[in-house]
Amino acid sequence: MPYHKDKQQAFQAAQQGTHQAKDIYENMEVTGGDYGAHLNHLKNEVNEAYEQINNAMEVASETQKDQLRQFQQDLEQIVNDINK
Repeated sequence: MPYHKDKQQAFQAAQQGTHQAKDIYENMEVTGGDYGAHLNHLKNEVNEAYEQINNAMEVASETQKDQLRQFQQDLEQIVNDINK
């Protein structure tokens, strides 16, 4: 994902990445034979979302930073749930 200098674009990329990771997590089937593949996909999406959040933090307004921190917490919750 290219680095976004524009505040709004960077924020939207982080927001979209977080939502994609959450969607994948919420729709994962733990009992399916494809669980490993889905888990790997989820890990990739979470890592990408973290990267997008970190990029957005560099140019974000204070209001956006508060929301970006919430996105980070959402991702941390997913990671914690997966690691249980």
